[in-house]
Amino acid sequence: MEKRRFLGVCLLVAVLVLRAAVLGRGDDGGRLLDPGKLEMFVDELPDMPRMRGYGVAEGGKLVAGNLTIGMYETMWKFHRDLPATRVFAYGTSKETATVPGPTIEAMQGVPTYVTWTNHLPPRHFLPWDPTLTAAAPGSGVPAVVHLHGGVQHSGSDGHSLAWFTAGFAATGPRFSSPAAYEYPNQQPPGNLWYHDHAMGLTRVNILAGLLGAYRVASPAEEAALNLPSGEAFDRNLVLFDRDFLADGSLFMNRTGNNPSVHPQWQPEYFGAVVVANGKAWPYLRVRRRRYRLRILNASNARFFRLSLSGGLRFVHVASDSVYLARPVPTRAFLLAPSEIADVVVDFAESGNATAIVLRSDAPAPYPGDPGDKAETVPVMKFVIDDDDDALSTEPDTSSVPARLTSPSQYAKPDAREAVLTRRIAMYEYTKEGTDEPTHLYLNARSYMDPVTETPREGTSELWDVINLTDDNHPLHVHLALFVALEQRSLRDVDDLKECMMARGSGGGGADACGLERHLAGGRKHVVPKQERGWKNVFKVRPGTVTRLLVRFRPLSPPDSRRFPFDVAAGPGYVYHCHILDHEDNEMMRPMKIVR
Repeated sequence: MEKRRFLGVCLLVAVLVLRAAVLGRGDDGGRLLDPGKLEMFVDELPDMPRMRGYGVAEGGKLVAGNLTIGMYETMWKFHRDLPATRVFAYGTSKETATVPGPTIEAMQGVPTYVTWTNHLPPRHFLPWDPTLTAAAPGSGVPAVVHLHGGVQHSGSDGHSLAWFTAGFAATGPRFSSPAAYEYPNQQPPGNLWYHDHAMGLTRVNILAGLLGAYRVASPAEEAALNLPSGEAFDRNLVLFDRDFLADGSLFMNRTGNNPSVHPQWQPEYFGAVVVANGKAWPYLRVRRRRYRLRILNASNARFFRLSLSGGLRFVHVASDSVYLARPVPTRAFLLAPSEIADVVVDFAESGNATAIVLRSDAPAPYPGDPGDKAETVPVMKFVIDDDDDALSTEPDTSSVPARLTSPSQYAKPDAREAVLTRRIAMYEYTKEGTDEPTHLYLNARSYMDPVTETPREGTSELWDVINLTDDNHPLHVHLALFVALEQRSLRDVDDLKECMMARGSGGGGADACGLERHLAGGRKHVVPKQERGWKNVFKVRPGTVTRLLVRFRPLSPPDSRRFPFDVAAGPGYVYHCHILDHEDNEMMRPMKIVR
């Protein structure tokens, strides 16, 4: 199947044509912006507003925090030379809303209550496809917030069918109450993010700007690590890609790849402009010392394979929402949509360099054709300034310890504790007579089909994820954490897929189609060292079977068997591909935890 290769070539040709022709024309008649006309590294990287997710009582005791965060239509400057852009943004008011939204700083074990309010207009300014299974009120923009990586009751998880419009004029079938969402923060310290999760609209609402970072801190645990700290030296980097029209408007194609099936839906969205913390190709002034960078890929579909000029290293200290056992140095690493890499970079190792460029060379779509070499594109620049008095001149006393967590701190992965093995098959369907995709399913079922995954609280399961498509799919499981145990290539994926699709079966039909025979002698792929800990997203390679140990119980303390809330109540949880265009077109399934 060559559709992804074809689309990748089309994307590259489109970018080249844009740069050569200066301006093109969008399918809605607007003039596409030539990204080559925007000068790089002219806007300083902003640090998004920080909101404390806890209160401080008399005597210094920490108490639950209460926040109200709204969703607003507002204007945002992505670049000095680009007109202001209409966006949807999170904030405490229309005037203070930002893209990304404010960074919420929570404390481990101290609940954060957030009242999410919808102030969005009657109509969306981006196209949405009415033929998808999607929230479809008569008026208003549906929205609902998911705290990605959070361990919370499903009523506060941002179920895709629990959406609501402005003033609750319309609500989804799983909406229960306008009450504040409760985030217990009873989980390991780490990095999370919040974003829109409305059914069939996630890709357009996040593209419009509805996303933000969330941290869970544990001063008692983390102080001893002595990692770089403080607002100047501990920064969130939220990366995504966008396309713009010459008037500054966000551009999203209004014509689908199969317009007779889906008038607007495209398999993946890719933009030619790389944005970090809401600015196109920004810069950050730094000193020759260590910095902690919490890097989130918030793109719809773009993978980033990140490296630093001059051969500077990353030292990974955490992946997604959990610290690693030991630090892992790399020169480059791959970050899928929704993945978080928590790294330390020591600019003292930059020699005499006065600037270091963060860059990416991942193909789009990923992984692209074997042997193809993708263009290396800048992401942002670090300007090393030894003389600027505005930067702290205090000596760098931070360090990276040899060990980040103790052996008894978190549960150790053990496949023997799994109570059952599930098979999860990834399918892509195409229009008859073409190779153009129409929709994607997990286990040959749509999202609206009855629940088939019912894990029991307090247990672990083995999930064999069978990827029968040409894409790398970042799999995300709500509530749970998992460890990737192995990835093995299928020797003849087309033969297995033909058999399984003929049977109309989910992953359970793989055995009847000779799964083990197709795996025999298949290549074993090494899980990168920085991805061998507990994660909530993992990249499922095309044509492989990925074995995950999925934990449906708290990670800490290791012997915990119950969550601090009733996991069986409420609308339930989901698992899905985190390429947003896939998720919106059925590559998501409901999941009900039982007690």
